[in-house]
Amino acid sequence: MHTAERVTLARLPSGVKIETTVHTYGDPDSDGPTLYVQAAQHGREVNGTEVLRRLHEQLIANETKLHGTLIAVPVADPLTFDRVSYTTPEILDSVNDNMNRCWPGDADGSLHERMAATLWSYASSADAIVDLHTGSPTMLTHTVYMDGNDESKRLAEAFGTDLLLAEAAGDSASTEWSERNFGGKFRVAATREGIPSITPELAHSKQLVEPAIDAGVTGMFNVLAAYDLREQPVPEWDGTRARNHLGRVRATDAGLFVPRTDITLGQDVSEGDSFGTVYDPTTYEALQTVTADRDGILYSIAREATVTGGSTLIGVAERIA
Repeated sequence: MHTAERVTLARLPSGVKIETTVHTYGDPDSDGPTLYVQAAQHGREVNGTEVLRRLHEQLIANETKLHGTLIAVPVADPLTFDRVSYTTPEILDSVNDNMNRCWPGDADGSLHERMAATLWSYASSADAIVDLHTGSPTMLTHTVYMDGNDESKRLAEAFGTDLLLAEAAGDSASTEWSERNFGGKFRVAATREGIPSITPELAHSKQLVEPAIDAGVTGMFNVLAAYDLREQPVPEWDGTRARNHLGRVRATDAGLFVPRTDITLGQDVSEGDSFGTVYDPTTYEALQTVTADRDGILYSIAREATVTGGSTLIGVAERIA
């Protein structure tokens, strides 16, 4: 069984409704588990939306019987989706321009808090949550889960991307955790409420990229099987686990970043390895030799040449057992 419900998330000052569609599959009255999945919480991250469309087509075409309930929201934030953006303009929400910093939301709060609270009313009853995101074109597809949460780790392994990143939280995290309000992330709020949750980052914002979409569709079917919503073997995960938000090398000054031409995403790197140079474009002075500060896996590299001081140039994830 499939239903599609048009839901009002909040209202604009003019009274115009901010709406999205919530799809429900299976039997909501069954005693089977409930899986909640959403995409496009950041509007430029569209691969997850396409994943859910293809998942829908396959479930309907094959008349798939689910032993439980799947709730899917293909566009979690219509405001950023319409603007192909990561955040909303300050005039719409000056308190929380990033929807993924205000979970579980507040029905009487700012615009994004109200939107999050509406979706939370669906997500909070789930047994597991998948929050589909999209990394940059220069980032490996991977899945993030909260470090130390075994059920979320199991969910991430079931989804099946080759690279899993464990993200430290709270007192175990770096100062960036509090500075960027990571405690308000959807995945974090849900995990703290006892709901296993993951964030697959399906590479390439603003573009529909087949390998990323395929990984997302396969991952969703794997998760359905892992939670016994669908009868299907779950492949044994045999990938790499690493720590998230570690080893990011930032620009010490503004300029042009010229990366080496012989480096590739996913390669093993050692502390001290060189990845390119930041130059002053007017004097040609070399301002920074970009080197890894640890051993690990190169999972991101900036390809937009013009950089400002403090911007991330490379990301090296540190392997863990």
